[in-house]
Order: sequence, then C-alpha cells, then structure tokens
Amino acid sequence: MRTGLYVVSGPGGVGKGTVVATMARRHPEIVVSVSSTTRPPRPGEVDGVHYHFLEDEAFDALIASNSFLEWAAFGGHRYGTPWASVCTALAEGHPVVLEIDVQGAAQVRERFPGAVLIFLEAPSPEALAERLSTRGTDDPERIAERLRLAEAEMAQGRDFDHLVVNDNLNRAVGALTRILGG
Repeated sequence: MRTGLYVVSGPGGVGKGTVVATMARRHPEIVVSVSSTTRPPRPGEVDGVHYHFLEDEAFDALIASNSFLEWAAFGGHRYGTPWASVCTALAEGHPVVLEIDVQGAAQVRERFPGAVLIFLEAPSPEALAERLSTRGTDDPERIAERLRLAEAEMAQGRDFDHLVVNDNLNRAVGALTRILGG
C-alpha cells in the first residue's frame, strides 16, 4: 500500500463505512481516520472508535484553533476530521483513509492537494433508496432528504479522481485496494 491521504466519499447510504471497514480489516496497515461529531452516539457506537463525540462548544473550539482538515454540517450536526491524527499517521508511513461526505472532500482537495479522492456510488438511485430504507436509522422524511441530497452529490462525482460503483462488496473493496496500491 502506498502512503498517502485517500478520501472515500459519496452519498449517504452508499456503503462507505462497510467498504472502508472491510478493506481496513483486510489491510491492517491502513489507518482509517476517526472523525469528530456533535451528533449523539447511535446504539453500539463507541467514543474514539466510531467517532469522537463532542459537545458543540468543544467542536467550536477545534474550528477556532484550525484543528480540522475539513468539517461540514449535515443533518443538524457537524462532522470534522482532526488534522493531528492524519498528520501523525502519514508521518508514520501509513496510507490514511477518510470516509467523509462530498462537502468535506471538496475542502480536503483545497487544503491537501495531494489527496486522492474516490467517489463511491450505488449501482442505481433505486438501490440507494433501498439501502437507506432497510438500514433503519432514519425516518421516511429524513430518507427523502438524504435522497434529494444524494442527487446533487452524484453530480459532483465527476470531480473526483476515481469512481467506484458499490454493486458488490468484494468488487468495491478490490477496486479501492488497487487505488491504494495494493
């Protein structure tokens, strides 16, 4: 695997977390950055493992001190990637993967021009709607909002360095692994 910063982005529900987690299990040299968020933990999520769960005031302080590589507001909460953990992992020679939204990916492109941006998309809009509905984390109104946002995000996919269709988990993981030099 090549050392570098890799951004995996795409619409909510496309399977970013599943694809990235599967790749990281197969390649332990990969460091998956843990984002910070102001949203409360979902059942089973562990602070410092899935996210760094922060109060609004702590998140504001990190913004003020320029401690985020990128940050974005989504669904009434904020999410950000801490600079320090990314820099440490890169200095240690690891490939670093960020799993973030399209808005955050654009910020990374500006602030870290050498980053490789990878857009993960569903095989169809219907498949994305099905994934959002079956995962059971959002009510129908929130799913409709996510699908409207996904339409705009899909149009931005052409601005990424690579496009990977998540129509099969093993195929998507293989494509990402090849992009990272594995």
